[in-house]
This record gives sequence, C-alpha cells and structure tokens, in this order.
Amino acid sequence: MKIPPGFTNGENETRVCRLQKSLYGLKQASRNWYHKFTSTLEEMGFKQSVADPSLFTYKTDVVHAAVLIYVDDVIMVGDDINKIRDTKAELHRRFTIKDLGTLKYFLGIEVARTKDGIVLSQRKYTLDILRDMGLEGCRPSAFPMEQGLKLDKGENDERVDAGQYRRLVGRLLYLQATRPDIAYSVNLLSQFVADPRQPHFDAALRVVRYLKTTLGQGILLPKEGGMHLVAYSDSDWMGCPFTRRSRIGYLLVFGGAPVSWKSKKQSVVSRSSAEAEYRAMAATVSEILWFRWLLTELDTPQEGPTTLFCDNEAARHIANNPVFHERTKHVEMDCHFVRERVESKEIAPAYIQSHLQMADLLTKPLGGQQLKTLLDKLDISNLHAPT
Repeated sequence: MKIPPGFTNGENETRVCRLQKSLYGLKQASRNWYHKFTSTLEEMGFKQSVADPSLFTYKTDVVHAAVLIYVDDVIMVGDDINKIRDTKAELHRRFTIKDLGTLKYFLGIEVARTKDGIVLSQRKYTLDILRDMGLEGCRPSAFPMEQGLKLDKGENDERVDAGQYRRLVGRLLYLQATRPDIAYSVNLLSQFVADPRQPHFDAALRVVRYLKTTLGQGILLPKEGGMHLVAYSDSDWMGCPFTRRSRIGYLLVFGGAPVSWKSKKQSVVSRSSAEAEYRAMAATVSEILWFRWLLTELDTPQEGPTTLFCDNEAARHIANNPVFHERTKHVEMDCHFVRERVESKEIAPAYIQSHLQMADLLTKPLGGQQLKTLLDKLDISNLHAPT
C-alpha cells in the first residue's frame, strides 16, 4: 500500500508499505480471512468437508463435533461439552470471539426448541418486510398466488418503481430459507426484476399478504424423525407463457423434515411432459447424491437406495428400463445419468399420485386447502398460531 501522508520524502516517493496482516476493505481480505480460519480449525484437529467447504468435523472414537462457518459467524455442535468449550477457548485465544451461548438466532433465522424438536423460522424478518411495505394492517391471504395466474412481460401495463420491487423480491428470496411454500411464487416474480409492471407488483404484494397469515411458520426438525432420506420431483410442462419452458421442482425430506428444495425454470424447451419430468428427475438425483455424500461425512450413511417419488409413469419407466427409447435421444445425457444411479442402487424411482406429490407446491400455484394439506404432511410448524 502507499506511504501515508506525512511519511513521504516528497513527490518522487517510490517506497511502499508492506502489510504484516490483511486489512478490512482490501480485495484479498475475505479470502485471507477464510484461509486463516480454515487453517486454524485444521490445526485443532477438524477436517474440512468435501461436500460443503463451510463445514468442519472432528471425529474420534468417543467424540463427534462439527463447526459451520459463515464469514465470521460460527455454529458449533457436538456430543461432548468439554470439546466444545476447549474449541471456543482456543478460538478466543487466537481471534477474540464473542460467545453468544445456546443457538437462538443466526443470520435472520430464529431457532426455538420445543418438546417435539427444533423449529427454524423467520418471524422477525417477516415482520420487518410487512412494516417496510406498510402492510401491517392489510387483509391476509390464505395462499401466496392466485390459482391459474399466468404472468407475462406485461409490456402494455403500467410500470412500477423498479427499486422497490427489486428490494421486495430480494428479501423474499432470502425468506425461502425456511419457507418452501413461497419458493414457486418468488422464483416466478424474480423473472421480472429488470422491467416490473403493475401485475407483477400486485402479485408480490399478495405474497406479503400471505406472509401475514403465517408469520411464525417454520420448519420442524423432529426428535423422533429417524435418519431416512426421501425425495420428490415434479415439473409443470410448458409453464412459462412466453418462453414455453417447463418449471422443475424438487424437495428432499430427511427424518420427516424438508432440508433442500428448489423451484427453477428449465434451460431448454421440453417436447413432452415425460421429458420435462425426466429433466426434473435428473436435477433431483444430482441433489440426492450431494446430500448422501454429506450425510456420509456426518457419519449418517444411507442404507439402501433413496426413494425418488415422481407422479409421471412415463418418466419412471424410462429411468427403470435400460432399453433406449426413440423419443429420449435428445435427453440421452440425463437418461444415462439417472439410469446409472438406479443401477448402482443409489436411487429407487417410485410412483406417487399427483394429489400426494409434495413437490407440487414448487411448480404451480395451489389453493389454500391443498397447500395446507401438503404443509401439514411436511410438518411445517407455526409456533405463534393459536392453540
């Protein structure tokens, strides 16, 4: 860095300062911090996860501990309180940390312990959204998006404040961390941030009105849920009215609790509903493999194949049948990818009726009753609901 004013020899100064340690604000600061913290944990006996570089595990015959980091925020868990105390003491000696005690609030996510398990919610974050939008006294909605609504570019509709729309959609995107019920709506609304129109803004406000109905809703991680992983995949064929691309949705459930989900528009146009479902299945298989890998690192390997539920018989037959189909030539890569995992007994495709398909809430707008039914099956909890 340059010599500070008062220490130079004039205009012809050619000397520079050599940093002894990284400074905040430099381009390399975040990388240097990550390297420093990572090397410190490894010196203390922790091993960095290959599946998730932010996760570090410590394993012996009698002690298991894990550390999850996000920049300079750290969560520690383990079955030995002495190991956790020793780790905190060593980190404090090296970095001067602040111990906040038992986990209650992390990156906007509230953690509550109940007799049934742990509930993750974002009630305060949701209240902040309502307050900022001036909708604290609005009429609530029973579901986030009107059924059958097909939003297009709306080139003939009135423009709205793009900055306000982007801020709202951006905050709703982060709210998806504990709210799979709004994932489809938010993903759809995020397509119009470049040029939002009045119908797009009205649809976004309806999502906020739905949030008022379910302020404290969150994910329950049950005590007695077991260690079994299942997955659901679904698609909405040609769901986009102006690109005709299909939307895929998948949901992974571990121990009775949803742990990973996604709603996304496909990158290509599918020529049939079977193809759209099969592409959704391929995306789900990728997520399943990563999660099985992560569980193995956490000493919770899955015994037997992971059941993948799909409500399309044609897609399931293609996955199970090694015979090459004429209509699947253009999706050959996805076919081979899924079939290899079926043959290796890592995935077991299974049929499920459409009205029981959990991933439905990630591919299309649902009515209030159907949405409530699926959320009840996922054990989505609302701590602040009246009993």
